[in-house]
Amino acid sequence: MTDFAKLPVTVITGFLGSGKTTLIRHLMQNVGGTRLAVVVNEFGDVGVDGEILKSCAIPDCPAENVVELANGCICCTVADDFIPTIEALMALDPRPDHILIETSGLALPKPLLKAFDWPDIRSRITVDGVIAVADAEAVAAGRFAPNLAAIDAQRAADDSIDHETPLSEVFEDQISCADIVLLTKPDLAGPEGVATARAVIEAEAPRRLPIVEVAEGVVDPRVILGLGAGAEDDLDARPSHHDSAADHDHDDFESIVVDLPEQADPAILAGRIEALARKQNILRVKGHAAVQGKPMRLLVQAVGARVRHQYDRPWGVGEARSTRLVVIAEHDDIDEGAIRAALAG
Repeated sequence: MTDFAKLPVTVITGFLGSGKTTLIRHLMQNVGGTRLAVVVNEFGDVGVDGEILKSCAIPDCPAENVVELANGCICCTVADDFIPTIEALMALDPRPDHILIETSGLALPKPLLKAFDWPDIRSRITVDGVIAVADAEAVAAGRFAPNLAAIDAQRAADDSIDHETPLSEVFEDQISCADIVLLTKPDLAGPEGVATARAVIEAEAPRRLPIVEVAEGVVDPRVILGLGAGAEDDLDARPSHHDSAADHDHDDFESIVVDLPEQADPAILAGRIEALARKQNILRVKGHAAVQGKPMRLLVQAVGARVRHQYDRPWGVGEARSTRLVVIAEHDDIDEGAIRAALAG
């Protein structure tokens, strides 16, 4: 893969206990020379999934390529956690060949797909496919999730979840967004249960989907990786219970570029960014700055009011010492004049 190729991402969705982590563990150990990175957002058992996967680390997917997001369901915390994590994985050296994302069991998949249209990453990444992992026995019984008590505890533990969606609707959204469905634990469901689960999935799917029985997460990686679905460009074919005019569309976001002179003190610049984020609900600020008397370029990254800055490299010979920041906010929160004034001090 060249540096100009889009980095493929596979989204793996399904309820807590459906077998997502077992599947990813199998992929990590059997993907055959493909450099993987993994984002884990399952927090029903805090820290457990991430540690399980890190313990399986191999040269093609070292422990540092496994990132756990435990601050809430990523369909509800896209700007704060998900986008910065994807950017960090894309910056790894060597760069991963493929990223796997294990969503929370309560994540609505379509808002996550919409996040891949985010201005910072849409030209560099593509959703290779969405894999729905479904527990055959639970689906056949109409429970959808294998452990309802664990799901309730997960929902109660996550303050970030902004949807009170019935499990049946979450399941339907998972199937609707999927490119392939993996039907797990077929031995527990038995032939009759598997047949019932297949019928339920086929009835809920908006289009014909491949349904593959999988035991212990064992599936040929060629079946689910390299689908080339481009799901971020195929949203209309993936209807959701939450499709409405009120849903976030990335036309709702706007960015402006702010050029500034050399800065006297990085801390002062960081303070201005923090104050701006608190006053105008800015989502992201990123860029670089020239600091008076310093031979190194200052890299600036802010998510909301959390600002980080560090010197990343010397200024090049003949390179203009400049300060340039990109500010991203929701469309209604952009006041370009006020933003420029706040950053200029």
